[in-house]
Amino acid sequence: MKDLMGLMKQAQAMQQKMTEAQARLAETEVTGEAGAGLVRVVLTAKGDMVSIHVDKSLMDPDEPEILEDLLKAAHADARRKGEEAQQDIMKDAAGGLQLPPGMQMPF
Repeated sequence: MKDLMGLMKQAQAMQQKMTEAQARLAETEVTGEAGAGLVRVVLTAKGDMVSIHVDKSLMDPDEPEILEDLLKAAHADARRKGEEAQQDIMKDAAGGLQLPPGMQMPF
């Protein structure tokens, strides 16, 4: 019975760590850039968009494709950085538990 109680305590501790990790993901911000910083997208590590900055020099109504492409590139850069931050945060929460490739902690 002591083993079961110990297991329950471990499960509660892991649940607390995961709750804390979720809060860290929501607070951690990453910035993606494109066009040498003319376009910046800020996301949380959970993937929520915080802000977008577009340099005025890119606001040409005759060439919207340039701005569209730079926005997509900046967003992709921010997502990649967010995924890296997410992996680091969840790795810390899991106590260094190594998961098989392609397997991620549930959110």
